[in-house]
Amino acid sequence: METKIWKVDKSVDNLKNHPHIQEAAQMLKRDEVVAFPTETVYGLGANAKSDVAVKKIFEAKGRPSDNPLIIHVASPEAVYSYAIDVPEKAKRLMDVFWPGPLTIILKKKEGVLSDLATAGLSTVGLRMPENKIALALIEASGLPIAAPSANLSGKPSPTKFSHVYKDMDGKVAGIIDGGATGVGVESTVLDCTGVIPEILRPGGISKEDLERVIGEVKLDPALQKEHEAPKAPGMKYKHYAPKAPMYIVEGSLAYIQQVINDFRKDGNRVGVLTTEEDRTFYDADVVLDCGSRLDLSSVARNLYDVLRTFDDKEVDVIVSESFPNTGIGSAIMNRLMKAAGQKVIKEG
Repeated sequence: METKIWKVDKSVDNLKNHPHIQEAAQMLKRDEVVAFPTETVYGLGANAKSDVAVKKIFEAKGRPSDNPLIIHVASPEAVYSYAIDVPEKAKRLMDVFWPGPLTIILKKKEGVLSDLATAGLSTVGLRMPENKIALALIEASGLPIAAPSANLSGKPSPTKFSHVYKDMDGKVAGIIDGGATGVGVESTVLDCTGVIPEILRPGGISKEDLERVIGEVKLDPALQKEHEAPKAPGMKYKHYAPKAPMYIVEGSLAYIQQVINDFRKDGNRVGVLTTEEDRTFYDADVVLDCGSRLDLSSVARNLYDVLRTFDDKEVDVIVSESFPNTGIGSAIMNRLMKAAGQKVIKEG
């Protein structure tokens, strides 16, 4: 398959009628798959009403079919076309955080969306992205767009056009190059079907942010206990993983260096994932920082790019520092733990 590439500047006026957006929208209407930027990561979009289109997403990604897809819409009002019994708390969250990196799980309206998109569940995850290109594409297509991250399943999510092109060239009909994304980690997934909303995946909107608006919010126990079965089917799979085995090390800088030395004694080429503050401390084969410990949003923004860079550097082992598990730090640690396959080395 030849993949069409469009470069679009999100700052131009009247994006909905931009010829590249119109061409991409026509492809979506023909049940083709188009990758596009959002404010979190690049998405792999297709008509959420069409089994034919949604099946192409799974084929391109190599993604298990029991992993439901997030449905992207262009307005809060569109939610009522695909969901029923929308609670007041969900409405308040949409008022505050949409457009933005928050996916809200609601009871699904039957007979509208492809069952493949919702993995046959009675619920649906809906999100209104903040990226202007994404919104223009959804509006131009007139469709709800199912869009997981535009990477091969299990690999680090794409935050740059180059990431998408490497994984998806020849596998999808088109890719919109809209530059680098902003948040860098996927949306927060919040289940609003129960009495107390529950976070199934931490992301760009923190638990603290949500609680300031609606009060108590729970965490899926699987986010805190390694052997607990996650409630969101897709969360049980390995995600975000670089090629080399990865270990999160909790301890002093000196202890982390000791771990690095032990791996190198065994002949391994070792990569270190660190921050601007600590980068010069380590003696290793490849040392990459993903931002400042004083600004964890910068760490989130650069995380996937750094994980992909380790693949290019052909390291044998990756050692990562840990981060505070609050605010967006909880999303960072969630992604790192999945990338590491839950492998943690603790000092003492």
